[in-house]
Order: sequence, then C-alpha cells, then structure tokens
Amino acid sequence: MRSLLPTRWLLAIIFMKWAAAGSFGYNATSFLLNGEPYQIIGGQIDPQRVPWQYWPQRLSMARAMGLNTVFSYIYWNELEPTQGQYSTDVNNNIYAFLQDAQAAGLQVVLRVGPFICGEHEWGGFPAWLNNIPNMVVRSNNGPFLDAVQSYISWLGNWIGPLMVTNGGPVLMVQVENEYGFYGGDHTYTAALAKIFNSSFPVPLYTNDGSSQGALQAGQIPNVLAEIDGGPNGFPARAQYLEASSAGPNLDGEYYITWLDQWASNNTHQSDQGNTAKISSVQSDLSWTLSNGDSFSIYMFHGGTNWGFQNGADYNSATKPITTSYDYGAPLDESGRTTDIYDALRTTLSSFQPAGSVPDVPKQQPMIEIPSITVEPYLSLFDALPSPVSSSSPMNMEALGQWYGFTLYRTTISSAVSGVLQPGVAAKDRVIVYVNGERVGVFDSIYETQQVVALSLHPGDVLDLFNENLGRVNFGPDITSQTKGVFGEVTVGGTGLYNWDMYTFPLDIAPTAPQGVNPPSSVSSTSGPVFYSGSFDLATVSDTWLELPGWTKGVVYVNGWNLGRYWTIGPQQSYYMPGCYLQGTGNVIQVLALEPTGKEGALRGVTTRTWGNNPDPDAP
Repeated sequence: MRSLLPTRWLLAIIFMKWAAAGSFGYNATSFLLNGEPYQIIGGQIDPQRVPWQYWPQRLSMARAMGLNTVFSYIYWNELEPTQGQYSTDVNNNIYAFLQDAQAAGLQVVLRVGPFICGEHEWGGFPAWLNNIPNMVVRSNNGPFLDAVQSYISWLGNWIGPLMVTNGGPVLMVQVENEYGFYGGDHTYTAALAKIFNSSFPVPLYTNDGSSQGALQAGQIPNVLAEIDGGPNGFPARAQYLEASSAGPNLDGEYYITWLDQWASNNTHQSDQGNTAKISSVQSDLSWTLSNGDSFSIYMFHGGTNWGFQNGADYNSATKPITTSYDYGAPLDESGRTTDIYDALRTTLSSFQPAGSVPDVPKQQPMIEIPSITVEPYLSLFDALPSPVSSSSPMNMEALGQWYGFTLYRTTISSAVSGVLQPGVAAKDRVIVYVNGERVGVFDSIYETQQVVALSLHPGDVLDLFNENLGRVNFGPDITSQTKGVFGEVTVGGTGLYNWDMYTFPLDIAPTAPQGVNPPSSVSSTSGPVFYSGSFDLATVSDTWLELPGWTKGVVYVNGWNLGRYWTIGPQQSYYMPGCYLQGTGNVIQVLALEPTGKEGALRGVTTRTWGNNPDPDAP
C-alpha cells in the first residue's frame, strides 16, 4: 500500500532542493516552458480511476504514444470522504502519481475542480456537502466557498512541492470546469480564482465550450480561457474572449468517442475498427499541431468507476454511467493498446524529433479463468445493522451515509391497498418487498416508472430497498442530489409512518454474522443475497470478469470493490486487475440484488464483450 510516509516527504524535500526550479507561462500564441515555446500534446488520465500499481505503466504508454503532457481530474469526494479528514493512500496518492508522471518524462495539467464533471459521482463533490445548512454548490455561497477554501488550501499545501516552480511536473491548474454551460456568476468564479491563486503558484485556466455564451459566461478576468470540443472552436475563442483571458490555443478536451450509460438500448461508444473515423481524428490533431496549437485527448485512458463512484446524467430520467469508463480511448480500460493508439502514435511521432518517442512497453497477456463456482453465503437482510427510527423516511445523507444502499422498513398497522408511491420519487432505484418477498421495482432510469400495486394487512412488513445509482454530474439538477427514500410514502393515497432505516454502504462485502446460516434456498422472490467463491491462478494477470445469467449487483475480489454489474448493458465484462489478484486463495464475492436461484458460474475471459439484454424490470 502506498501512503505518504514521513520518508517520502523527506525524499521529496531533498529532491526539490537540487531539482532545478522551472517556469511556465504563455504569450499571445505559445505556451512557454522555462522560457522556450512548448506545444502541449496532451491526453487525459485520471489517477483515481486506475489502480495505483499500474500508474507507471499507463504513464509510460502515454509517453510512448507521443504525449508530452497528461491532464488529470482530481476527485474531491475521494480525497475528503469525511469533512476535514483526508485520504491519501492507494489510488488517492496524487503526490505519488505526479512523481510517476515526471519519472515517465511527462508534464501534468491538473483539473482539481471543485466541480469536475467527468461522469464522476456528483461531479467530484463530496456527499457530505448535502448536510451543511444553506449549502448551494457551484455558486457564490458562503458555506460552499468555505468548504472549497479548506480543500484547495490543503491540496495546494500537499502537492505544492511538485509545481513546476519547484522543479515538479505540474504546469497549470484548471479552475472549475465548463462553468459557462451552467451559469454566469462572475463573482463566484472570481472568488474561486482568488482561492486558487493563493494555493497554486502556476498559471490558472478555464475550460469551456466554444459557443459565445459558454465562453463569455465561463471566462474569468486575468485567467487564461481555453475551449473544448475540437479545434474548429478556436475562431470563436479568438472572437469572444476578453483580452485578459487571451493566449495560445488549447483544445482542453478533444473527444475521440463518448461515454457509456446503463440502458438496454445504449450501445458501447467506440471507433475501434472504424478507419474513416480514426483518419479523421489523425487529421484533426495533425491540423492542430501544424498550426502551433495544443490539445488534450479526452480520454487517452479512461479507467474504471470503482465501487459506487460513477456519476449520472439527468434528462427526465436518471442516466447512470457504467462501471467501465473505457470511453473508446486509445488505451483501453485494461491499459492495452488499440488500433486508435497505434494510429495516433504514428501521427504524433511525426511532429517530434526522430527517436524522441520511446518504444511501446511490452504488454502482459490477459488470462482466462474458465469457471469460478460461487455459492450463497448470506441473505443481506439477515445481517441488519442497528436502525435509525423516524415517523417518516429520511434521505441517506441524513443517516450519515453517502453511497450504496438503504433499507426502509415499516410494519403495517391498518389494512391498506392501492398503488405505492415511494416518497417524492425513486432516488434512484427501489426494490419493494412484502414479508421478505420481492414484489416490484421502481427505477428512475425510466421517465415513466413502474407501477407497484399492493394489498397490505395488519402485521405485514413492507421493505423499500433503495440504491443510489450515482449522483448527477452535469446540468441544472446538480444542486439537488440527496438520495434515498424521503417524503411521504403512500399506498392508495394513505400515508405510511414509523420507519426503521438501515444503512448498507457496502464499500466492502459483509461477513456473515455469527449464528447466521446461508440461505437454504434462493428464488426469484428472494431478497438480496451475497455469493462467495474462491479460485487459484497459475499465472496472475488481468482478466475480464463475466457473470452470465446474473441480473444486477456488485462484485468484490480480495476485498476490492470492482463496481456494479447490470445485465441491461452495454457493459457485459468487468475489469479485474491482476494487481488485485494472487496465485492462490483468491476470494470473490457477488451481491445479487435480484437473485433467481439460477445464478451460474463466473468466468474470466481475454476478450471483453459489449452488448445489451432486455431489462427484466422495465415498465
């Protein structure tokens, strides 16, 4: 496990004493590194989406494709999971990532937020912001700016030794992200710039769409303003920028393909094998470089939304992002090259001195795991934590929970029948049980949701098992991102009260409490069930995990939460990194949210599958 030990701090201080302090700036047409023109040939890789053990390999692959700079989002919610308490180990060790980038011969542009979008949980905001009175994110709001000030000050102090001015690789830091698509409060963005200037001794910049409205709303006086979406936006940038925000052209997000969202009718976004589209990308980047401009490919390497860290879009329905953040990138989710990578390497190398782009590092083959047998070991509702009781249901944040699942339980006192309304809305997905048997699902991925009609009698136990599918990361709904069941729950218009609420963060898989036996049988009406199995490996390496016949849930291996699976697709294979595996005694645990009793063996394959299946819970 990598962590910020005192020795590492000491070594960093010693290194900075002899490392030459540098400078980074710009004039009207060029970036300047140590006073010399510097053309940014960049690509995005977010360290918290990649196992830290693989950072050196991924960064070496970036340099070998011809990149000289990596752009990286930093996820506030993962660095500060509890207010005032910071996590800097494993995938959160941003300091170590920056050192690895420098060792690979790369410069770094940091995109630290506080809002980053990135299809990440709540655009990077920590969920505890929901519990601060009078909080309004992305605004000139005192409580919000206070929280930002605390976070940015801490971050700047931590990674300050790795700014270019101290001999490190960090050239620039981005303020906010695409704010011009969201609002136009220049008082807010000026306040952010002041906070950032006090923490980062390098140039700041903004990144917005290339429309007049987005540029004028997003730019900040005396802060470099850049655009995303393609080099065809550079003329608009020249036309609409104020003089104090002008400078060299940078396409801060050049998109090769796009993101994936869970749905039966969403196909995987990729241009692999599409020679015409790949040639178009090569043409765009060649044109950009020939004109002396800069770019960052979004994404160079997408990685994985581990655990419950995926975000969601919202447009009349929730559109959660898949566990895979492959993004159709040149370097795929597992860190292996594609035909896009090969083509771009040819293009980018042609703009650099012969022999300056290193050879592509050797890639370890993926492995097959023919069959992994798993057996049920725990019915989740047999392992209830201590409840919080209230007359009416409370959102998960009010219960001190940020991610995962929450069970809401009430015992019926008087007969009631009719259509169930689970509070103000399903936030985001509610499985309904009566006396322990599954009777229906509400799912906010549908604009018109399911109808669940009940006939309840005194003594019946009604359970609402809520899943947070990921907070919205883009658009106007970002200010209201509480999750769970809240508001009045009714059946046939009659309110139900006196609820017990049980939190299941499930960042790790539970163990069976002493005295609790495995379920004697599992059927299509069962509650959530955990399965477990073990396997050995002759060769330890990466694989794609497949769960044929399983509907929906979460997968864990050797204590690592690999993320959600869902039969609807388009993702059907799940990245299981070799660095999380071992030769003998690997333990895999699977939460089946909607078990059928017919769950089969799991397997590891060397070639992943994308595809779709009908949603068994569709309205």
